[in-house]
Amino acid sequence: MGFFKRAKKTDGWLTVTFQKDGICAARVQRVRDAKAIVEVAAFYPADSSFSPEALERLNKDLKAGSYYSGTMLSGGEYQLLMVDAPNVPQDELKTAVRWRLKDMLDFHIDDATIDVLDIPVDSNAAARGHSMFAIAARNALIQSRQTLFSEAALDLTVIDIPEMAQRNISALLETEGRGLAMLSFDADGGLLTITYKAELYLSRRIDVTLEQLLERDSIRQQSHFDKITLELQRSLDHFDRQFSFVNVLKLLLAPTGAEGLHEHLTGNLYMPVEAMGLEDVFDLGKVPALQDVEQQRRFFLPLGAALRHEEVRL
Repeated sequence: MGFFKRAKKTDGWLTVTFQKDGICAARVQRVRDAKAIVEVAAFYPADSSFSPEALERLNKDLKAGSYYSGTMLSGGEYQLLMVDAPNVPQDELKTAVRWRLKDMLDFHIDDATIDVLDIPVDSNAAARGHSMFAIAARNALIQSRQTLFSEAALDLTVIDIPEMAQRNISALLETEGRGLAMLSFDADGGLLTITYKAELYLSRRIDVTLEQLLERDSIRQQSHFDKITLELQRSLDHFDRQFSFVNVLKLLLAPTGAEGLHEHLTGNLYMPVEAMGLEDVFDLGKVPALQDVEQQRRFFLPLGAALRHEEVRL
């Protein structure tokens, strides 16, 4: 299974994601010229998030077997690498990328499932080589996830990654002709993305978890804020040099509940920083519990993954 396998249905996904304390299920309905409607945002607590019993309970409650299911890997379950795009025919692309990755992974290339994602070049510049993202995960992990869904009688159609889930949200909030930076946090740490014309151009991981952001000790919390700011400054400067044709308008901060973070970033970054909520992207009327910040941060990436539709074709 590739990460971006094409599905047979186009009426949305039931996205099932695994967190440390349970399983999230999310489904949205896209509406033309209006906010996507959240149809499902359910959480199933479990001592082990990969519990077949919890997945079977989810299936029973939501009649999940009647949908195509998608899931999302966690931060430590894959590697996302930027590589030079090989100058080969389309049908040879993944093979060529696999060869380039053989010395870049922390496991043997023969044990890897590989997919690729193009990074568009400046349409106004002279033709030259360009880069692409390569996504690699262990075959054993992909197989175990397929087996878990199969045992729960769920049709696992696609496996996504957090960067693409965040890209889906960012793409809906872009200003035409301008790039958009977005920063979110969860148990795996911080995730910075930059999108432009609904395409992912940059992804950076920041080694500060949501738990650390919510640190009660003000001195330690301030240290985390400083670390985030430094990583953002470095990443944004690097992006400006690499993709000078993309003018990034602002940084959007996803819901965290961390008091003072927005103000800290506003006072220390050269670009505008705005706090956002799920209500900026979704119609939450059917799931009013999503107005709560704790629920917003839990479902931020699952709902982003649920926005997925078939614009990715490689």
